[in-house]
Amino acid sequence: MKLLAFAASSSSKSINKNLATYAASLVSGATVEILDINDYEMPLFSQDKEEVLGQPDAAKAFYAKLGQADAIIISFAEHNGSYTAAYKNLFDWTSRIDQKLFQNKPMVLLATSPGPGGANTVLTAATGSAPYFAGDVKASLSVPSFYDNFDNEKQEISNLAILDQLKSAIAQLG
Repeated sequence: MKLLAFAASSSSKSINKNLATYAASLVSGATVEILDINDYEMPLFSQDKEEVLGQPDAAKAFYAKLGQADAIIISFAEHNGSYTAAYKNLFDWTSRIDQKLFQNKPMVLLATSPGPGGANTVLTAATGSAPYFAGDVKASLSVPSFYDNFDNEKQEISNLAILDQLKSAIAQLG
């Protein structure tokens, strides 16, 4: 299985990238590619910019990466209760290539934050909207209080109950 994983965050210190990377490592036998959405930076989307630029190569490349994967793991950072601007912009540009940008791929959607909410608000939005963009969401999981539940030294979930939930979610990828 070719597994694509990434954080919906542009932070170089993204805890969501840590979570996505760790989750991907739990998929036995998978060939894993970890993307950095900073590699797909584009101007802020608008119809005016689209008329001038057309479809940027970065959006086409991201769409192609999604298409080459057998399964996808995304971990969402939450900015003021919503998607990060960097992810939303990438999503907006890519959805103009094809509204079904997730291309019917099985997905596990994750989110985490330093606080007890675990970025659950953005995860709920992402889980609810993914099917409209041809995302086959197999499972989702919010990890609260990241620094209390993830061992940064070992780069793994330290809370056994959350680890069991994560393993169960990942197993849904088949």
